[in-house]
Amino acid sequence: MGIKTVLFDLDGTIIDTNDLIIESFKYTIQKHLGYIIKPEDVTPYFGEPLPLTLQRFSHDKWELMIDTYRQYNEFNHDKYTKIREDVRETLKFMYKNGIKLGIVTSKRKELAIRGLRLFDLEKYFKVIVALEDTEKHKPDPEPILKALELLDSMKEETLMVGDSPYDILCASNAGVKSIAVKWTIIPFYLLEEAKPDYIIDDMLQILEII
Repeated sequence: MGIKTVLFDLDGTIIDTNDLIIESFKYTIQKHLGYIIKPEDVTPYFGEPLPLTLQRFSHDKWELMIDTYRQYNEFNHDKYTKIREDVRETLKFMYKNGIKLGIVTSKRKELAIRGLRLFDLEKYFKVIVALEDTEKHKPDPEPILKALELLDSMKEETLMVGDSPYDILCASNAGVKSIAVKWTIIPFYLLEEAKPDYIIDDMLQILEII
């Protein structure tokens, strides 16, 4: 049975928001906690919901920090967000060949759509399952299961593509095959420990897997 559905994480997979996320954390933590973090202080947590990451730094101020993070992130979103050209080419090919495409992200839907529209990518995706669409989040299987339900897709015909261990574990827990992208800023051994089914250096390699 062939692959008929491909689900993607958004940040770090479809669009490159690494600099945006790092700068947002740096600004927020310096403002509220008074010190400057290094990228490696936050990159292991890329892919998990923002409240959880901020609670790792402060149990007392994390709610205030959410507002600061989101304000900075939204204001600077378009400035720091980029895209890999192989992403655009791959999505276009799969869409034209009838592959059902979906986004499964821990990001708020409003900002997820903004990121896709920035590069005219929204048209390729039938569903976007974002933070507010499920009670549980990656690595729990609920976000992927929700996407499969909305797409009327079968687990055995689905791939999940992501740049964090949360994506890979979410796929495993949902019973779908997973692809880890090699261009992640997250320490790659964390993805390897999550045991993805495939590892790719270039988005176009998805077409070979399909």
